[in-house]
Amino acid sequence: MLITLALIQFTHVMDFMIIMPMGNQLMGIFKIGPSEFGHIVSSYNVTAGIVGFAGAFFVDNFDRKKLLRLMYLGFLLGTLACAFAPSYAWMLLARVLTGAFGGLLSTLMLSIVSDAIPLARRSSAMGIVTSGFALASVFGVPFGSFLASAFNWHAPFLFIAAIGLLIQIGLQMFVPPMNSHIRLRQDRPNPLKVILNLSRNLNQRRALFLMSMLMFSQFTLIPFIAPYMELNVGFTRDQVNWIYLFGGLCAVFTAPLVGRLADRIGRLKVFLLFATITLVPVLLITHMGPIGVPLALVVTSSFFIAVNGRVVPAMAIITSTTEPQTRGSFMSFNSSVQQLSAGLAAYIAGSIVTKNPDGSLGHYSTVGWIAFAAGLICMYAATRIKPVEPS
Repeated sequence: MLITLALIQFTHVMDFMIIMPMGNQLMGIFKIGPSEFGHIVSSYNVTAGIVGFAGAFFVDNFDRKKLLRLMYLGFLLGTLACAFAPSYAWMLLARVLTGAFGGLLSTLMLSIVSDAIPLARRSSAMGIVTSGFALASVFGVPFGSFLASAFNWHAPFLFIAAIGLLIQIGLQMFVPPMNSHIRLRQDRPNPLKVILNLSRNLNQRRALFLMSMLMFSQFTLIPFIAPYMELNVGFTRDQVNWIYLFGGLCAVFTAPLVGRLADRIGRLKVFLLFATITLVPVLLITHMGPIGVPLALVVTSSFFIAVNGRVVPAMAIITSTTEPQTRGSFMSFNSSVQQLSAGLAAYIAGSIVTKNPDGSLGHYSTVGWIAFAAGLICMYAATRIKPVEPS
């Protein structure tokens, strides 16, 4: 079950991340600047955030497996629409469609893991599922970039849609029905009650704030890492793939280890450790000059390791703030906050980053300081959250 969910995460993340290394290419093909490219990135997140918010009012009324299959099918159709987008405007619309269905994927996957795995072992399970992110970096993004170079930019999206159909079969075979959380109709909270319950729960609001700061600190940087390395540091278009290859390879091995470590010595301790480490590569990446590819790869790989290292215990901390009966609704709010924060971060970064007369990117260092400040806030927010679910 966990491997199947990790593969869904793989396609989900690859669909989102494949845009990044093609940033310079897409800006040329569609004749757009950094701001418009930021809109392509953020359009997915904003739509996913809106749908995630709406999902809070109905996800707990359905079998999580059935709803996951439906959302994943819609996500794959949106990915196909991206493959055939003929213009910038159509690409924006296709990303909106993909985000509309992709917005609930993380909600449903995390709810399934949380329902099936006790809190005492949940960080380890989260490490396996989030390894799909690392796998997308190791294999998905470099292979997608290869397809874009060997054929055209449409090919990576076609690849995702094709393997997604195979994963649908695995989803049917290996994920059991998840319906023990469903309440009797008369016990189901109406939308107003769902919002009121959240507004009165300070602990859950702190968890949502932690998620928003996590995503904001990451996605101010991530959309422009590849263009910055190519235009400012001196990477070639092919060498940009090495960022995701080496960084993701490191994260593939470290994510499960981080999960087990968090279960052993404590989720908060491990989160604070990796959150502190993350601050260093954040500043190094955004202030980097032409220092050479090998040294630059050391910095970017450490960023992947540290960011993934703080996400694994953070997700276990966040899921511990809710009971199973309302977990889907809360995780939908969490997904909404996650996507909207990432979209806002990409939009703000696109508004700050400029293109210099020599073709390089400017003001990326400003984005780095914003991400640094958000990272510090994350550390404080995590210390204020208390688990309500027994281990």
